[in-house]
Amino acid sequence: MSNRAVLEVIALDAEDAVAAQAGGADRLELVTDMAADGLTPSRETFAAIRSAVDIPLRVMLRVADGFAAGDIDVLVGKAREMREAGADEFVLGFLDAEGHADLVAVERLVAELDGCRWTFHRAIDRAADRDALRKQLADLPGLDTFLTAGSPAGVDAGIPVLLAEAARAGEPGYEAQVLVGGGLHLHHLPQLRAGGIDAVHIGGAARPRGWSAPVDAAAVREWREALDA
Repeated sequence: MSNRAVLEVIALDAEDAVAAQAGGADRLELVTDMAADGLTPSRETFAAIRSAVDIPLRVMLRVADGFAAGDIDVLVGKAREMREAGADEFVLGFLDAEGHADLVAVERLVAELDGCRWTFHRAIDRAADRDALRKQLADLPGLDTFLTAGSPAGVDAGIPVLLAEAARAGEPGYEAQVLVGGGLHLHHLPQLRAGGIDAVHIGGAARPRGWSAPVDAAAVREWREALDA
């Protein structure tokens, strides 16, 4: 991948994946069941998408709505199944009842991933202490990205936090790339890019006709062109 800004798009199936790649996506986040904000897709869906496109795929590891891990053994089984199917990048993130990183769940999954790269997703936006969470996770192998809106309310409310965290890039706990997603709109891009943000994540924005319709390559291309401007 070149030094251009990363555009990650949510894909539910191979049709989505092909359209997203055609529009200029650099990477896909693979999920199912957006009514639950995205759960682990089936092995068959992963295989179909992997055979349809050649860009990196990050597979969601999540079995229930919310930010609690739920049954860790089930999660580990999903991770093992996806690894066996050829998945080598992942998305995960869990909090305990106090809003701290659920290190038991995260560390068990990371051990199963065996060095694969992974994103800690928007659970960070619900954390009791974002800075503490980042530092708790900093030494886990494979962590290279935080997907965040900067606020539970979305990017509009989170821009000050996003810019402040981007400005700390390279500090302990801030080595991972900031991937901005969650209520993100095209008009946010100039300020984010000027502040050093070089990765964005879109879901609904790639689907002008809603989640019941597939990814629209032209919508993705509009984001690609705005990022590259």
